[in-house]
Amino acid sequence: MKYLSLFFGCFCGLFLLISVAHAEFSPFEIEDIEFEGLQRVTVGTVLSYLSLKTGERLDVERAQDAIRALYQTGFFSDVRLTQRDNVLVVNVIERPSVAGVDILGNDEIEDEILLDGLKSIGLSEGQVFDPSILERVEVELRRQYFARGMYSVVISSDVEELDLNRRSIEIIVNEGPIAKIRNINIVGNSVFTEKKLLNQFRLGDHAWYAFLSESDQYSRQKLSGDLETLRSYYLDRGYIDFNITSTQVSISPNRKDIFVVINMVEGEQFTIFEVDVAGDLVVDRDELLPLITIEPDDIFSRQTATQSSSQLSERLGNDGYAFANVNAVPDIDRENNTVKLTFVIDPGRRAYVRRINVFGNAKTEDEVLRREMRQIEGGAMSTEKINRSRIRLQRLGFFEAVNVETVAVAGVDDEVDVNFSVTELPAGSLLAGAGFSQSQGLLLNFSVSQENFLGSGKRVTAAVNTSAVNTLYSFGYVNPYYTIDGVSRGFNLSFRDTDTDAQLNVARFVADVSGVNVIYGFPLTENSRWNLSVGYEDISVDATSETPLSYLNFLNDNGNDFGSVQLITSWTYDTRNRALLATRGTMQRFSAEIGVADLNYYKLSSRTELLRPLTKNLGLLLQSEVSLGDGFSDTTELPFFENYFAGGVNSVRGYEANSLGPREPRGTSGQLDAIGGALEITGSAQVILPVPFVENSNSLRISGFFDFGNVYSTLSDFETSELRYSAGVAMLWLSPLGPLTFSLGKALNEQDGDQTEVFQFALGTFI
Repeated sequence: MKYLSLFFGCFCGLFLLISVAHAEFSPFEIEDIEFEGLQRVTVGTVLSYLSLKTGERLDVERAQDAIRALYQTGFFSDVRLTQRDNVLVVNVIERPSVAGVDILGNDEIEDEILLDGLKSIGLSEGQVFDPSILERVEVELRRQYFARGMYSVVISSDVEELDLNRRSIEIIVNEGPIAKIRNINIVGNSVFTEKKLLNQFRLGDHAWYAFLSESDQYSRQKLSGDLETLRSYYLDRGYIDFNITSTQVSISPNRKDIFVVINMVEGEQFTIFEVDVAGDLVVDRDELLPLITIEPDDIFSRQTATQSSSQLSERLGNDGYAFANVNAVPDIDRENNTVKLTFVIDPGRRAYVRRINVFGNAKTEDEVLRREMRQIEGGAMSTEKINRSRIRLQRLGFFEAVNVETVAVAGVDDEVDVNFSVTELPAGSLLAGAGFSQSQGLLLNFSVSQENFLGSGKRVTAAVNTSAVNTLYSFGYVNPYYTIDGVSRGFNLSFRDTDTDAQLNVARFVADVSGVNVIYGFPLTENSRWNLSVGYEDISVDATSETPLSYLNFLNDNGNDFGSVQLITSWTYDTRNRALLATRGTMQRFSAEIGVADLNYYKLSSRTELLRPLTKNLGLLLQSEVSLGDGFSDTTELPFFENYFAGGVNSVRGYEANSLGPREPRGTSGQLDAIGGALEITGSAQVILPVPFVENSNSLRISGFFDFGNVYSTLSDFETSELRYSAGVAMLWLSPLGPLTFSLGKALNEQDGDQTEVFQFALGTFI
């Protein structure tokens, strides 16, 4: 290679001398410069490299420099300088340009990835074509295919001459099969079996089921990741001196089989002797030590140490030290196999927020977002407050996505800007459509809904909804910031006509209910809220020929027309990260309702929802609800039209809608219908599953569930043996047309008379 470079340099020097020698001019003053042979390269481009101007004197040395400069551009295969009177004539022959690059036969790697690789070595549309670059092209493509374990790849090229001195390049790829791993051998392990260690790998030996995961297809990147996984496995179990001494990868002569040998040294297992914090403790030591989750006598774990460092950094960030560094420094005693772990804290300078910027809110007023901010401009930066601000924006329900980033202010080392970017959902909807529910039959609806009315954050709805059971007319208005402190106020007007004569499972009656109520909400803490509603309902109830005896007795004792003043109060604690399809957090709600006037009754309810991630791809959702009601004073029991029901896609799946609980004969027919009860107990445990082929599952959820529950006439009738259980899978999709709910459930302990149903669904109704 050294001799080749020397030869090439001498050749270029001789070529320049010959070119200048053929120039046949004596030194002269340049009056003008003319160009011959230019096709694509502009005169201005050539002049910028030529470094010669009119009025300058041209001699042999400057001519050599000019020719050398033009050659170095790579644009020309030949350059000559000649003189005509005092005019300098630059004669060039341009190199051909690349008109296009086509790649054929590449199935494993996308065109875009390959073309980016070719562009990095100088072959792309519009660039100067150099035939010698084709060899580099083949090397680059082989490198990319070898990294994916495709060692049998064959690459060839074809160059076609076009008009205007252009070339069309065609790269033909014969990929061949991906090399399969025939064996991975780990040498040096004694604490853990080879099988246990290989179970941690993404790569694996060839097996009959490998086609499902492609785990036996060799990839250099996957092997590097597996080696790091192996290292982490040992370091998280106390083997500080673990080391991978070598890795050999060999390929069979036919380039189809890969053999991997990993040599390693385990070392000894170390335990924690002492844990401490050091450095600049801007936060009290007593606050920092509880954040360290690794303790004396624990086996050393790099993962736990890293988590503790992150928790310490987050705590410092809450006090404005956004750029704090926390390093876990081990002091190793190899004689006793112990480690003293010291978390050294460098808080850096305290950071302050200069500006909070909001992007993407084309419809929503800026004030609507800023009133949810818990981080303030000019204040010390707090990661906790910034994260809380993001969650509050997510829970508004106005945005599909909310992202936040902190950007250091240029030229200042203690200020940052906080940038929130949002993707808005449609601000409102005009909906006229239909749905179907197994419990209510055909649903027809017309509604005008503005969750974010004119971008103000206020909610306005007007709706007409009909089904085989209910006809509902309603109008509602809510101002979530009736006061600057977050006190909300709203009101609702509604008329509901209920005719259960057409509804399956539920006892028959007819009712007309007109109502109005005013609702106030008061924030108590960042996560809790108290609501108070005062309303009035005018209720008219009529029996049918199939109304059960208990309903008739209530109407005989209390009449058919009622005026009811209702007072409803509730307390809610909510830390969920989203309003719909949340993935983490807790929601707890207690409510109490009292009705007075013609009827006197009360209803108490408690609902709990707990969401926790189990792994990266799995989540846990636990739900429970307990509701109890009764009459008081002159009303001896809970009015039957206020009864609770259970069963169906919204309750205990696997049992028909509203079918659980006490039952009575339908008139004189003897057929049993559910009459509901004053006590309802339901619950569910769900494992949230990853959605196949969907990266963003914010609008789609698949889960495996275990439900339980039942309805009882009164509290004294409660027996755990009467609880019903079911299990199955469910899917909820928040589609553009409305929510779609499906479930496949199996009743686990149905009793005589229970009505079960495996497949249940609802279109256009919320769960």
